[in-house]
Amino acid sequence: MTDFTPLQALGPIAPADPFGRLLQGYLDHYGLAPLLASRVGLHVGYVEAHGFRLWTQVWSPPAPRGTIFVVHGYYDHLGLYRHLLECLLERGWQVVLWDLPGHGLSSGPRATIADFADYGRCLESLQTQLSARDLAPRPWLGIGQSTGAAILATDALHRGDDGHWSGLVLLAPLVRPSGWSQSSWLHRLLGPFVSSVPRRFRENSTDSDFATFLRESDPLQPDRLTMEWVDAMRRWMPRLLAMPESPLPTLILQGEQDLTVDWEWNLDVLTRKFPRAEVHRHPEARHHLVNEAEPIRRVLFGQLTRFLAAFEHADTPTATSRSATHR
Repeated sequence: MTDFTPLQALGPIAPADPFGRLLQGYLDHYGLAPLLASRVGLHVGYVEAHGFRLWTQVWSPPAPRGTIFVVHGYYDHLGLYRHLLECLLERGWQVVLWDLPGHGLSSGPRATIADFADYGRCLESLQTQLSARDLAPRPWLGIGQSTGAAILATDALHRGDDGHWSGLVLLAPLVRPSGWSQSSWLHRLLGPFVSSVPRRFRENSTDSDFATFLRESDPLQPDRLTMEWVDAMRRWMPRLLAMPESPLPTLILQGEQDLTVDWEWNLDVLTRKFPRAEVHRHPEARHHLVNEAEPIRRVLFGQLTRFLAAFEHADTPTATSRSATHR
């Protein structure tokens, strides 16, 4: 299997032209290289943030409408977000993708974190540094998948109505995982004795080719679930539940065949935290929504692009009532 860890020797984020052979191999492997057509620019490299070196890519179309920060899920990395990246670039948004600590090509022990607050601190530092380099024009939107959605929701609720974010899109958001009551009990029982358990590769998308790619062809996939990460999640949940609500325009997309998160319970929590949230549930979608089979992804991205349209036209007011739930 291809080894991309030599890319960790790259320096601070900088224009990626001309590409080195190894970077070109990375972009080809994850299907990102074709997106550089049509005058789209790319900055790539590392951002030092909160003690971590974060592998970061900034994709820049001509005259961007603003910046969308994409935050991936647990076990993921930015290389898996080609479909979403293509959709956002076609609509003229600057897109910032970064690997969470311990994921992909970022530094840190694999697939773990000492405290979920570290994710938020990394995001804040990343935004500050990119903004100082004129790599993040406003307005700012956030799109998060699962754990990434949890990170964005926590950040937005913490900030309140300070204007930092203009809107959020939460994809299969994590508040608590599926089967949490039993899992929590097992974690408390096993935690003192084991540091990690083998990962189980779930069929988290109806796209069988994507599921096979994760299992067999992605060298950046972690193969262990760490007890430290589960403990950090367990301590984060009550913090989120205690936060005040936010008026931020929010879109939540959720698959009804999702076996990874406790989605019905999570939606109840998040629609109370974000009372303007608009929820769209797809009856066939599973968990990894940005890599669902094309017919499902087309429907989900249709809802996404409709939501984005409110921020793309100065004469179109941001939606004032986003409380309805649709299937």
